[in-house]
Amino acid sequence: MDLRRDFPRSLRERLGGYVHLARMIDKVRAVAAGAQGEYIYPCPLDHRLLQFAGLTADAFRDAVDGRSDQAIVEWFAKTALRHSDRDREDWNGTMLTLQPDTDEKREYFKKTRDAVDPTRTDITTWADLLDLEEKRDVPIKPHQPARR
Repeated sequence: MDLRRDFPRSLRERLGGYVHLARMIDKVRAVAAGAQGEYIYPCPLDHRLLQFAGLTADAFRDAVDGRSDQAIVEWFAKTALRHSDRDREDWNGTMLTLQPDTDEKREYFKKTRDAVDPTRTDITTWADLLDLEEKRDVPIKPHQPARR
């Protein structure tokens, strides 16, 4: 995977029942190939999934090495902390609605969003911002104030 010319999969894409897992795999593969561009592994969103799964960034990186998505999903299912379907869905929902939670992050978020499309003030979640930056369709939402 070459993230200098391609985008990783959307945070929204589910793999093995988890949002963000496919994206994290793409980033690990790009880092291993020296082709991550401006992408970071592990970033704060990666840390959220790793923490929920009870895994380290190094263990996950090692597990991705040379494996197919399916083999990684199987490894993840055996190795990650067990969660009920409900807990996993709650966690997925949290990831998809996560917003900047500090003044510094809000400033970065706004600067990034405005650099892509300053008219999209409806974009308030990291998932939407990443999709917007990576030229995916992000339907316009009715204006809702950002949570603090």
